[in-house]
Amino acid sequence: MTTLDYTRSDFQTDQEVRWCPGCGDYTILASVQKHFAQMGVAREKIVVISGIGCSSRFPYYVDTYGMHSIHGRAPAIATGLAASRPDLHVWVVTGDGDALSIGGNHLIHSLRRNVNLKILLFNNQIYGLTKGQYSPTSEVGKRTKSTPMGSIDYPFNPVSLALGAEASFVARTIDADPKHTGEVLAAATEHQGSAFIEIYQNCNVFNDKAFIQLTGKTEREENRIYLEHGKPIIFGPNDEFGVVIEGAEARVVERSSVGDDALVVHDVTRPDPGVAFALSRLSHGPYGPTPIGVFRSFERETYDHAINAQVTAAKEARGDGDLAALVASQGTWTVD
Repeated sequence: MTTLDYTRSDFQTDQEVRWCPGCGDYTILASVQKHFAQMGVAREKIVVISGIGCSSRFPYYVDTYGMHSIHGRAPAIATGLAASRPDLHVWVVTGDGDALSIGGNHLIHSLRRNVNLKILLFNNQIYGLTKGQYSPTSEVGKRTKSTPMGSIDYPFNPVSLALGAEASFVARTIDADPKHTGEVLAAATEHQGSAFIEIYQNCNVFNDKAFIQLTGKTEREENRIYLEHGKPIIFGPNDEFGVVIEGAEARVVERSSVGDDALVVHDVTRPDPGVAFALSRLSHGPYGPTPIGVFRSFERETYDHAINAQVTAAKEARGDGDLAALVASQGTWTVD
């Protein structure tokens, strides 16, 4: 079999997929398996690393190499693998609780370093595995088992967070739109460096219809803003709305009131993430007009390339080195 002969079934394992019936994770799993089959890469060159949570069962269900690691630490483990094995395609699967709470530092530092990882953050705005506590993306006032009077925490905007860490690739998609998800996955795969994808994922048991404004049959036409590189940002049932930038703020306007020349022409390659950040602030969560698609795709040197270049340069200058001599060099001491 050549890599071009793969189908989705080649990336399905013999493990029983154990998510709640109706969970959005099933759709995401199918989208990722289909994408892996289309990558043209041998299965043994793909690795999926996860943390802890419902989403983090992913490695069991994808017939590649994988690791179900520890809570919040998947980006750190994946960084070591990507740096030591640049020939591999390393994917991280995580959730809003796993990545943005205990794993927050690991996430932002892997993004700022531009490690060659593809990070999929399933955002269902709830802790599902532990049965319905509020998460770092739950809205203010959210009543859950851990916030019976309503959450008083202000939630993260994951796309804004990633852009603030200057991730070189940032995107958002929705579990209920597998075609769009496939397009975003393909764009992330082509990108060299850290690729962060927030996936709005419905938890039909503990947070059902959290994304109804973007997935409902009537609501989605009014609220989905598809970002397309090189095109003005236009949306609405009849394309009657657009987006303009005023100062550092993005704002929704009626096209007839400003003219199309005033609309933002989306450019994912801008070196400065400021415009992308402004677009990410159009909505703080899946409420009202919300952009989906690629916010930023900017090429800069990857962490793994830089670190391996240093190793090569050191070997050329000093040879392979002497570990025993290094251990016994100055800076050692004896403890009585």
